[in-house]
Amino acid sequence: MHLNAPAILLSARPHGEHGSIVRALTRDDGVQPGYVRGGRSRLLRPVLQAGNRVVGEWRARTAEQLPALTLELTESAAMLHGEPLAAAALDWITALTAASLPEAQPYPQLYDGLDGVLAALLAAPGARGWSVAVVRYELLLLGQLGFGLDLDRCTVTGATADLAWVSPRSGAAVSVGAAKGYEERLLPMPAFLDGGGAMPGWPDLLDGLRLTGHFIARDILVDRAAAPLAARERLVDRIKRAVA
Repeated sequence: MHLNAPAILLSARPHGEHGSIVRALTRDDGVQPGYVRGGRSRLLRPVLQAGNRVVGEWRARTAEQLPALTLELTESAAMLHGEPLAAAALDWITALTAASLPEAQPYPQLYDGLDGVLAALLAAPGARGWSVAVVRYELLLLGQLGFGLDLDRCTVTGATADLAWVSPRSGAAVSVGAAKGYEERLLPMPAFLDGGGAMPGWPDLLDGLRLTGHFIARDILVDRAAAPLAARERLVDRIKRAVA
């Protein structure tokens, strides 16, 4: 096995006395793991930060062997680690991607989506500048893994207007009229998900995170894969404190 490709670094964990096992997302070959010799050294620790854009070279004699991986840093996300909100978002989206995707399965749309979230974080570390990108990435990931939400028309009437709620069971939109009397059982659907409008306010942003968080926790990060949800809770808590 020999692969050379641009990648977004998702995670790195210590292995042995000096090395690290790294998971990185490539556009055409999906999530690829690899062993980085000397990954715990002062020289390589900054390179192995989640969110960094790198060029990786994976080499292994057999498909079953963990490849040896060498990395060249092309763009660092280090500046985000000094911004508490941006750092929490970075921790979450990389942990979500690492935990959700099977290895070696291509998800080019998710690669492009994650690249877009990182660009939004780097361009505007304040949460108003990137929260929508995070919600849209979560929706994209749900869809790519077979758990997409149906937000285009009301599941009760078929109407495409006045969509304001989402069923927490089916993931389908519900119009204002069809939801009357059942609002407490439904999840609010933020207006920015219709693809238009100005920058949403904090209530809409938090509703968006609540919506995607419900389905991610129910359908994707379950059982042993649920550990990254703690990173999401930290992100939402920090946004709520910033709003307050």
